[in-house]
Formats: sequence, C-alpha cells, structure tokens
Amino acid sequence: MAGWRPSLLALALIGLAAQAVAAEERAFDVPGGALSTALPQLSRQAGVSISVADGQLWQADVRPVRGRMDVEDALKRLLAGTGARAVRVNGTSWRIERSPPLPRQVRRAAPSASPQRRAREPARDVVAAAQDEIVVTASKTDLPYARFAGVVTRLDGDDLAFGGERGTESILSRVATISSTHLGSGRNKLFIRGLADSSFTGPTQATVGQYLGDIRLSYNAPDPDLRLYDIDSVEILEGPQGTLYGAGSLGGIIRTLPRAPDPRQSSVQAVAGLSLVQHGDPGGDGAGIANLPVGDRHALRLVGYMISDGGYIDNPLTGQKDVNRVHVRGGRGTFRLDPGDDWTIDIGGVYQAITSDDAQYADKDGAPLTRRSMVQQNATARYAMGSIVVMKDWGALHFQSSNAYVDHRLFERFDASLPTATRPGNDGDPGAIVGAVDVVDLFAPLEVVPMTGVPRVLDQRNRTRMFVSENRLSRPYHDGFGWVIGASFIDNRARQDREYAYGPLRAILPGVTNRITEVTGYAEATVELLPDLMASGGLRLSRARLGGAAEGVPFALAQANRATTASRTETDLLSSFSLLAAPLDNVRVYARYQEGFRPGGLAVDGRFVQRFHNDRVRTWEAGMRLGDKERGLLDASLSVSHTRWRDIQADFIDSNGFPTTANIGDGRITSVSGAVAIRPTSALTFDFGAVYNHSRVDDLSLQIRPIFDIAPARLGRIPNVASHAVRGAVTYATMVGDEDVRINGWANYIGPSRLGIGPVLGESQGDYVDTGIAMRVGNARRGLSLTFTNLFDSRGNRFSLGTPFVEGNEGFMTPLRPRTLRLGIDVAY
Repeated sequence: MAGWRPSLLALALIGLAAQAVAAEERAFDVPGGALSTALPQLSRQAGVSISVADGQLWQADVRPVRGRMDVEDALKRLLAGTGARAVRVNGTSWRIERSPPLPRQVRRAAPSASPQRRAREPARDVVAAAQDEIVVTASKTDLPYARFAGVVTRLDGDDLAFGGERGTESILSRVATISSTHLGSGRNKLFIRGLADSSFTGPTQATVGQYLGDIRLSYNAPDPDLRLYDIDSVEILEGPQGTLYGAGSLGGIIRTLPRAPDPRQSSVQAVAGLSLVQHGDPGGDGAGIANLPVGDRHALRLVGYMISDGGYIDNPLTGQKDVNRVHVRGGRGTFRLDPGDDWTIDIGGVYQAITSDDAQYADKDGAPLTRRSMVQQNATARYAMGSIVVMKDWGALHFQSSNAYVDHRLFERFDASLPTATRPGNDGDPGAIVGAVDVVDLFAPLEVVPMTGVPRVLDQRNRTRMFVSENRLSRPYHDGFGWVIGASFIDNRARQDREYAYGPLRAILPGVTNRITEVTGYAEATVELLPDLMASGGLRLSRARLGGAAEGVPFALAQANRATTASRTETDLLSSFSLLAAPLDNVRVYARYQEGFRPGGLAVDGRFVQRFHNDRVRTWEAGMRLGDKERGLLDASLSVSHTRWRDIQADFIDSNGFPTTANIGDGRITSVSGAVAIRPTSALTFDFGAVYNHSRVDDLSLQIRPIFDIAPARLGRIPNVASHAVRGAVTYATMVGDEDVRINGWANYIGPSRLGIGPVLGESQGDYVDTGIAMRVGNARRGLSLTFTNLFDSRGNRFSLGTPFVEGNEGFMTPLRPRTLRLGIDVAY
C-alpha cells in the first residue's frame, strides 16, 4: 500500500500542474475563418491538445482570437456563433463537439445566478460559444463590444463576398449610415453620419479614415475601392475617432481585416462568375487565393483577381453602345515570419488597377441609359502599397509597429466641349485652344466665333505618395482595465495637374502640390469603475508642417504665390471621454464626447493658389444597445449624435467654372440611427437599419458670400448626404441533405440629398430603392451561387454630377446599374 503513495502523489502533482497550464493566460493571435485553419494555431499557441468530435465542424466559420487570456476564454471566443462547444477532457486536452439543444428558458438564464451551476464545479469545463462577446479590435485594446461606448458595425468577410464581390458597394448596401459619391469605381468619396464635404476629388483630406488592418490606405485621395477577397471582417466605427486615428476621421473609420497567413496548412481557393446585364454587355470575374506554409512557423498568403463589369450607357451622338465597361485587376500578398519568442513580422504588398472606358452618368432628360457626349471620358486609378508590421508580446503587454509606403495615382477625363468655337477676344467663355507648347491666359475674355460644337476634354491627374508609421504599446483589456499609448508619423505628398485638350493641342491649367508632415502622440485608457460602469478617456497631440507649390503657372505668378505656399505649422489637441453603464442584463447605455480635425492645405483659385485652413468637429453622442442576436431573439441599438463643424473645408464651382476649395463656414449635424436584428429561429434572421440626418450650413464665411451671392439660410443642408435612409435584409440558412443552402435578400431606400454647396451644384439626387437577392448551395469545399441585383430594374439617380465643365451641367444623373444576373462557382482544396 505504501508503494502506491508516491504514485498517487505524482498523479496529484501532475493534475495540479495540468490545471495550472489550463488556467494560465497566454497571448493569442488567431485569425478567423475555417475551424480547420484556426484550431491548429490556437492549439499551438495554447500548448494544449484539441480534438474535434464531429468532422463537419472542421468547416465551421470561427471568429478571430486576439489578446491575452486563458485557454477557456480563447475557445469561448473562437466558437462564438458556431453551435459548438469545448469540453475539457483533462488539464491539457479539450474536445470540440456540437452544443446540445437547450430550452429557451435555460438559454435566457444567467449561468452565474444558478446555485446548482456553482455547486457543480465541472460546469466551467463547458464553454458555451453563445456566451462570447464581439471584440472591437479597432479600439486598439481589444475591448469587448459589451464594454465599448459607441456604435460599431462588424461585417463578416464571407458575408461581404456572398453572391459576388462588389468592393465598397458591398459595405454601402449593408450599412445605412455610410454614403458615397458615384463618379465611378476608384474615384468616390465616402461619408459617415452626414459629415460630407464635396463631390470632387480635391486637395481636402477625406472625412472617413480607411484602413487595411492597421495600415492607413490614403490621406487625401478617394476611396481606392479595394476588392474584398479573402477578408476576415470589416469594422465600422461611427463618429469622430480623432484620439486613436487622428486627422481625417471626422465621420468615423472603416477598417478592413484581411485573413492572415496560416503556417499549419496549405489551402487553395478559386472563385469565378459570369454576369448578364439587362440593357448592357455581359461581364465576368475570377479570383484565386492560396495559403502556402514555409517551414514549420512561416507562411505566405496570396490573393489575385480580375473583374470586368459590362457597360450599359449608350452614346447616340457617336453611335456607341454600352460604353462604360470597367476593368479591375489586382492582388495582395502577405508573408508572415515567426522568429520565435512571441515576435511576429508581416511583410505585405497590395496592387490594384481600375480602368473605366467611359463615364457612367446619363442625360437626365434623354432616353433612359443614354448620354450625348462628343468625347470619351475614361479614367484610370492605380493603387500600390508595401507594408511591414512587427508585433511582440511581453506578458500582459502588446507592442505593434505598422509601417507602409503608398503610391496612389488617378487619371480622370471630363467632357469640356464647347457649344461654339472660341478665340481670345473681348467677350465669351474661357477655354482657348492653343498649340501644345504654348501657355496662355485661359481666363482672359474670349471672342465667340459661331460654328458647330467643339469637342474638348479636361484631363486631371492626381498623384499621392505617402509614408506612414504607427508604433504603439497596449495592455489589451482584461480584469476591468486596458490602455494604449502610441506615436505616429505621416509624410504625404499630393499633386494635382490639369489641362485642356483638343485633339493634339494642349492648354495647361494651374495645378497645385500639397505637402504635409505630421507627428502625433496619443493615449487612451478604459477602466471599470464599478461592476456595471465603464469609463474611457484619451488625448491626442498632433503637430503638422504644411507646404506646397503652384504647378503649371508662369514664373511671375509662381513668385506671386510664394507667400501663400510658404511652409507653416499647425498644432492640434484632441480629447475624448465616454461612460457606459449596464443597468439591466443585456442592456447598455452610453454617453460619448469625441473630437476630430483635418489640416489645411492649398487649392487653385483662378490663376492663383489660395490657402484653406484646418476644420474641426466636436460630437456629443448618446445611445443604447439591447440584447444579442447570437444568444437570443433580439439585438437592437439606437444612437443620437450632434456635431458642430467649424470652418468646413468644401469644394465648389468658382466664378471661372472650375472646382476649388475653401473654408465655407460653420455647420451643424444631428443624426439619429438605429438597427434591429431579429432571429426567430436558428435558420432565419431579419436585419433592419435606418438613419436620419439633419444638417445645415448656418454661418457662411465672408470669403464665400460674394462668390455664392446667396443668403446663408438658402444654402440648405450639407451636400451628398441623404436626409434619411432605410435598409432591410432577410437571411435564411439550412441544410438539405449534405448541402448548405443559404438565401439572402435586401432592399435599401436612399432618401433625397443635394449635390453640392452653392447654386451651381444645387441639383437634387437620391430618392431611390435598390434591391437584390443572393443564393448559394454547396459546402465549404464547393458551391454554386446565383445573384440578382436591382430586381425591379429601376433607374434612380445616385449622383447628379456628370461633368462640371460643360454648359448646362445641371442635366445629368447617374442611374443604378440595371438588373444584373450573376452565376458563380467556388471551390476550395
């Protein structure tokens, strides 16, 4: 008997050690996706063995797991929403199995309130995925959504690609609070919550910050419209995010999270589709995705795609049909190095080129889907980025350094045809056509020479080069406390050149170069003051050096502009504060204050260059969230925000008929938004969302009043944002035999809005309904899909700007893409 004592003692010690291993907090960085891809990474990072009882669960979509936590919490997050649970086998082994069906009253009950559960210690061995919380990685402290004071929308990457990849359009169709201009793919500006500045691609910085992972995509360039292949998720944070994200996040941020390379398993995926456009040409798309392990700890992930969207606009003047075809080709690659000792290095690259054969607008008073234009209005957008991201975990701390170089080029051609030929004289319109080597005063009076219309184009070239670096140290939120402190550096160079062209002849117009170098430090912390009360606060200090130059002007004018283009510095201090309370189970109420700003710059005004100053927003917001559709029948949210916008930077048409930029005055925006998700059964989900925006420019600047010659009260609301929008969607997913069947239908109503500021851009737009339905039958290995968009083949008017450079530019509209059918196939190995 005595011989058994050492053995029993050894077994006890082993058991205690195993429990200690299971309860030990570890650093996890596991991407979402298929369980077969994510589980080996979690197992390796946790140092435990994990088996799967049901082979079909290997293809389940799981959520990413990032931050410091024990194995139990990591599995809990991973399996959220999958209908699976993790059962502890012993201290170093777990088994994943399907969750047994629970009565509704048991699912509503709080587990911690049950004395029987407390008495049964083994109850902690069962990790119910339905009790997980969404983690807001954009908070930079991995803050659980239940503890985040604000509105966050998380879109699953597979949902965005379901039924065919549509880039930013996929996001717009799912979020009522996001709006966009519609000049064309790669040329649009995005807005959130009514903070919109203009319709043009000018020198002003965007009002929405766009990120790929933790890398800023652009500074003052349009939305690059990167295609969302192989994306884990997209996070949208509404309202100013100045403390964490700095300049250019006045309306909010859109953060796209690509899937990370997986060193444990090779995989190959392919997607292809054929599209038929009513009243237009057919199109097609294809993409390939590969994950290639390199050794035991490194991996390479590659994505490549080509898309051709058929045109549907006819030009009766030239006899051409379906002129506005769009070609997209691009790719993305990431090589992940794991040097050991909790270091991770990601080296990545992105390239995409978009070519539009012609413009997508039509004549408002002409035949449907037609435009009488004497010239072809093609456009090309090229986006390239190289990045390196270094990560390291030290105990409870996480360090990350994100660095990138971006080269973004945009060429646009606008119709600037004249109804009559002109030459320098005493009266007439600007726009003389001269020899290619001549530079003339384009704003001198012209003498009109009657004859037939003169085809002429205005070419505009924008090039942006940006280097960005952000370095931060954080304590990911746990045990009621989290913080982040960081510093960033941005160097951005943006040049805009313009010229008239008439056949081989050229007339150079004034252009401008803007330069900005910005250094920033920031900090933010979240603390649990009481069990049901959270507080967050932060500060950001930015110092920017601004400069630039006039381009394409005579030497004398360049000298005259020197005082305006001279370098100067700006210093901005931003603050944020929020409170969140949980007065009832599954009920959250919050109040939030946040600031944002954009630095100033230079813009062309006639033959001269003028400065515009920085603008600034202050937003007060209150809201409530109720329930969780992953755990119960209902998930709802409501928010009310009020924004004061000082010295608004906006583009408008000057007295010479050209777009320019200035601080137009002050404005205010009140926004009310809400969303409801109802899940009556495990297979059926209803989603509804709505937003109401009340905005107005209420204090016109003295500089602008003579140009508009209009009373401030008549300026109306801020442009390009619908006064109201409503969206609804229904999703049904079930099993038929061994195949998954999923159907998703949606309808979006976009209310009326105004094109721009001032009488020239006072055209109305919007007030239309967009619809669609997508279906897929298959499994994780293969599938067939069928998608219909614009079910009722409605026209609508998405955007009233065609070209600002022709007489009568108020007669344009941008119709919805006609009814389109796409048949797709996807395979994975």
